[in-house]
Amino acid sequence: MELTEQIAAVRAGVGDPQAMIGEFRRTAVLVPLAESGMWTAEYGGIRWIYAFTDEDALARFARARGAAPDEEWEYAAVLGARLLDVMVPELGVPAGVAVDVADEEGSMMFPPVKGIVPDEVAIDLDENGDGA
Repeated sequence: MELTEQIAAVRAGVGDPQAMIGEFRRTAVLVPLAESGMWTAEYGGIRWIYAFTDEDALARFARARGAAPDEEWEYAAVLGARLLDVMVPELGVPAGVAVDVADEEGSMMFPPVKGIVPDEVAIDLDENGDGA
């Protein structure tokens, strides 16, 4: 199953979240680039790296941001595993990956928790509700 199909199944409550994470890790996604590197945003105290499953999804995001239809956006194709295992830790703050954020029914967040990002940068809560 492709990543978009895995996301749809998980969103519908019939998919396997672990299989979806595995598919994300194996998939090359498109990461828009800004002057300072990857395009990110902070939400809920987490820095989110934007990633898109294809150029159409990236174009929908660009249009939602007010880009002209013919405006070009620079991006890099990056394996999901590299985003989670290398790029998230390099940010130095709690970070995750937001996939296809302009698609209300097709978006998915990969938060900075154990089993998604390396344990040393995960912000899972312990039994007391404190950051681990």
